[in-house]
Amino acid sequence: MGHIVRFPLLLWEVLLGTLSALAGLVFLVTCGPVLAWQARPGGGSGTSKAGALAVRMARFEARRLRVDMDEGADAGRATAYLAARIPLGVLGGLVLSLLELGAANGIRLGWAWVRNEPFDGMLPTPPLIAYIGLIGIVLLFLEISGLVGVRAVERGLARRMLAPDPTVALRRRIEELAETRAGIVAAVDAERRRIERDLHDGLQQRLVALSMLIGRARRGGRTELLAQAHEDAQRALAELREVAWRAYPSGLDTLGLADALAGVAERSSVPVHVRCDLAERPPMAVETAAYFVVSESVTNAAKHAAATGVSVEIRREGTMIVVRIEDDGCGGAVPTGGGLSGLARRVAALDGRLGVDSPHGGPTVITAELPCG
Repeated sequence: MGHIVRFPLLLWEVLLGTLSALAGLVFLVTCGPVLAWQARPGGGSGTSKAGALAVRMARFEARRLRVDMDEGADAGRATAYLAARIPLGVLGGLVLSLLELGAANGIRLGWAWVRNEPFDGMLPTPPLIAYIGLIGIVLLFLEISGLVGVRAVERGLARRMLAPDPTVALRRRIEELAETRAGIVAAVDAERRRIERDLHDGLQQRLVALSMLIGRARRGGRTELLAQAHEDAQRALAELREVAWRAYPSGLDTLGLADALAGVAERSSVPVHVRCDLAERPPMAVETAAYFVVSESVTNAAKHAAATGVSVEIRREGTMIVVRIEDDGCGGAVPTGGGLSGLARRVAALDGRLGVDSPHGGPTVITAELPCG
């Protein structure tokens, strides 16, 4: 029933397919020798105007048939499709011709009946009209089925010859997942080494010095050493809290992303303006990735870019959470550096994308797109 409702559109589609096949035939006759000459061994790369025209014609067909064309389709593949389209165009033209013939005979029969004139030597009586009408309905059904069939075969041919190979896409996806998994393992190991280094080189040394200071105070009974030991203990606690937050922000679970980033802004040595426009909390994995992208970017801006201010914007665009960090530093950030490459692996683990725009002289803009829902 749906095809009958769309019958005029179906006619138009098949007519376009027939005209497209005719254009393909003309193209092959006129430009086929050029493409064949280029396709011979040592004949060139096949990037001629004829090849570009073949690709454009194939892209038109893909759009008409609503088929996603492979971006890597070359002139040879497009030409092969245009050649395979010619028999389908002939078939579509024959179906349209039969439909036109049936419609013309139906009009002639109706006109003869109205004027009470013979039709092919027979007087159009009501029984004859009913008999021919029944045959006409059956033939119309067959014509519609033929049009639908031609359209379906056209789409199937386009999918087979122009659409991306699903096995290639699946293989590429498997490779991406393998690379992402390896990247996650490397990022986790690097994070563990960094935490161990922070604890060993910073907090451990401070605690050893604190222990020695307390020992001296006990032996000498000097109150000023106890006061210094108290200050050192406070600094050690602050460092321990910082290491813990860098490992995982516990406040993220209870406070949410906006409040956790407010803590990052408070602890930063440069002014940080945070704008978080999220109507609802994203999944925990997305929140965690967004937090670390902002935290690492703010740290890099303060340590390496000599920035005097950082702006952070988090918003939702469709099914993506977009995190944008911009600083006014000197720029020159390298995306393959240790910190940014780790962030890229963390974002890629969620099927997201991380972009870094950091020309020399600044500003640096880091954009992370994280799928959410």
